[in-house]
Amino acid sequence: MWDISTWAWVTIPLAYIYFRHQRRVMRHNEIMRIGGAASGSDTENARLRDEVRALKERIAVLERIATEDAPAKALDREIEKLR
Repeated sequence: MWDISTWAWVTIPLAYIYFRHQRRVMRHNEIMRIGGAASGSDTENARLRDEVRALKERIAVLERIATEDAPAKALDREIEKLR
C-alpha cells in the first residue's frame, strides 16, 4: 500500500514547506539583527529630523525663488538696459 512513490509525494512537499519556513525565519532574524544594529540612538534620530526639517525649509525657499516672476522680469530689464 505505501510504496516509495507515495512517500515521495508526502515527504517532498513537507520538506519544501519546512525549508521555506526556515529560510523565512533566517531572513527575519537577519533583518532584525541589521535593523537593531542600524537603528541609532534617540539623539541621532533627533539630529537627523532637524537636518531633514532644515533641508525642507531650504527647498521651500529655492522653490519660492524659482517661481517668482517679478525679480526675473526686473533682472531681464536690467540686463537689457546694460546692452
